[in-house]
Amino acid sequence: MNTKITVHQTNPADAITDAVLGIVWVLVKAAAVLVWWVLLFPMVSAPIALVVVAGLLVSPVAAAVLGGVFAVGMVLWRLGSPQTFERWITSRARSRFLAWFRYRRRWTRMLSACGLQVVFGEQVATPRLAGVRVGAFTDRVTVRMLPGQCPDDYTGRTAHLAHAFGVLECRAVIVGPSTVELAFRHRDSLAEPVTLPPRTSVEWLWDEKEAA
Repeated sequence: MNTKITVHQTNPADAITDAVLGIVWVLVKAAAVLVWWVLLFPMVSAPIALVVVAGLLVSPVAAAVLGGVFAVGMVLWRLGSPQTFERWITSRARSRFLAWFRYRRRWTRMLSACGLQVVFGEQVATPRLAGVRVGAFTDRVTVRMLPGQCPDDYTGRTAHLAHAFGVLECRAVIVGPSTVELAFRHRDSLAEPVTLPPRTSVEWLWDEKEAA
């Protein structure tokens, strides 16, 4: 009995081409993310661009002076108006980082583990993550359902999703055509003490009664 063993050899040129294409794709994605962040935070990206241009066209001293002025301006803004600084800089950056860190970076892997992918022939499709709203206690993730899926596919997997993303609870609600919202509760709002304001209205009613 003769046994035939077929050995498939990989062409080095194909391997190099695949590696180069992979590196190019990573660079393209990094450039797209950089451009997106530049557009999101023009109050930070515009001064940095001016510093770079000054360093290239004028002198490193001019770039250092502009960088110092920019840094001092940011500090004065943070000290003078912490509310607006939080709204335009800190809060927006934190929300987008948490959206990526909690959901976007592992979205495909977690939905595969929860059995929410759909196989079309030889391709495996993942429901599209349409948006993330990060909250103090609950994050709301908007998902586009795939053809062939129904709301029960998500409501029946809320326990799996909560465990996969490491949250206390997950709820699924249909918010539009083929659109489901997953509410991930990652903190208990009742666990923190709440200071109630003084009941001045009761004292006012009491005084009015005494005066009558």
